[in-house]
Amino acid sequence: MTNTEPKGRRRRYLILGGLAVVVIAIGLWAILHKPAAKKPPPHAIPVTAVKAQAQDFQIAITALGAAQAWTSDLILAQVSGKLITVNFKEGGEVKAGQVLAEVDPRPFQAALTQAEGTLKRDEASLAGARRDLERFQRLQPEGGASRQQLEDQEATVGQDEGTVEIDKGAVAAAKLNLEFCRIVSPISGRAGVRLVDPGNLVSASGSVSSVPSSASSASSSAAPTSGGSSSSSSAGPSSNSGSAGGSGIVVINQVQPIAVTFSVPQGEFQRLVQASDGFRRALPVRALSQETGEVLDTGALAIADNRVDQATGTVELKAKFTNAGKKLWPGQFINVSLGVQDLHNTIILPLAAVNRGPKGQYVFVVGANHKVSMRPIAVLSVQGQQAVIKSGVNAGDLIVTDGQMVLNNGSLVRLVQPGGAAAPPGAEAAKEAPANGKAAAGKPTS
Repeated sequence: MTNTEPKGRRRRYLILGGLAVVVIAIGLWAILHKPAAKKPPPHAIPVTAVKAQAQDFQIAITALGAAQAWTSDLILAQVSGKLITVNFKEGGEVKAGQVLAEVDPRPFQAALTQAEGTLKRDEASLAGARRDLERFQRLQPEGGASRQQLEDQEATVGQDEGTVEIDKGAVAAAKLNLEFCRIVSPISGRAGVRLVDPGNLVSASGSVSSVPSSASSASSSAAPTSGGSSSSSSAGPSSNSGSAGGSGIVVINQVQPIAVTFSVPQGEFQRLVQASDGFRRALPVRALSQETGEVLDTGALAIADNRVDQATGTVELKAKFTNAGKKLWPGQFINVSLGVQDLHNTIILPLAAVNRGPKGQYVFVVGANHKVSMRPIAVLSVQGQQAVIKSGVNAGDLIVTDGQMVLNNGSLVRLVQPGGAAAPPGAEAAKEAPANGKAAAGKPTS
């Protein structure tokens, strides 16, 4: 073996070792000089926002109310007798003075004829007594009649005059009873379900019966009473009917105009007194559907009760509505919105935008760099789901309404259209915000 072979092998080992050192050095350099990883951009939190706008607004007191007829009359018979006709349509409109029903007038016509005959008889007796008195007055100075005869005749004339006056009253009562046979409506309104039928016996006390009764003698008359009911009168047939508890003929309700009654707490009542200048100025009232919130009609406060109910601490109020569309009906429950103050150019925000913290109420305002800032505000009033802002928000501010629970002062946000996909910060989001702001504004709905 020659000496050249170990030398060649040694050279190869040196070359391979050098290459290994170079590779290791390059690897170490690459590891030590690796560029630092870039920090990821901050995460933008999706939120919904509206643009604050100045508008006119009405602060109102809301309450539960009930509609009732402005005037409601239970029509009762004023004389007793058999009902021969019913002239109104159930549920139909009636006019003041319209004949609703008629009681058999024949007994009352007979009573009137008898009263008129009695009056004529007594008037004739009075005329004869007056002629005798004139003769006695001529004869007494000449001794043809005594003083006692003259005085007795004067008393007879006075007695006959009183009898004639009684007869005149009986004739007037008989005429009135005959007139009461025609039962008329005292008001214009809407008739309810009729409570009697033709052939029923009705009573001046309000009782009704379908059982026939015998007629009493119509030889004398008594003056009827007024007010929708009358006491039993001998001028017509008396009723031995079974009582129906004073059910009457029909109920007439005046629904145009119509009333709505509701109550407000005594604390709110003081504000009403100030707003209405002691109720000398009418306050606007809106009637709202309980089911849909639709405005059924608008009216004005008409009456405030003269006391506070100590059991509930409330004051009862009554509003008057024209009810032109007849959307209000007696007995209907509705929501009432009573306006107490009109505001102009006021910032109105959805109540969801208002947050409460240790230092009070605040909102998140979206800045030009899409970062939010916490801004303290003062709320003047809360009306349903809307907040009336007294200070802290300017027209044009972009206010976060949803998603603010995870926000901090300076958080980066991206605007999301309600019910839609997220939109990147920019012009499109700014376009959507005014539309949302417009939808949130308006008058209270409850």
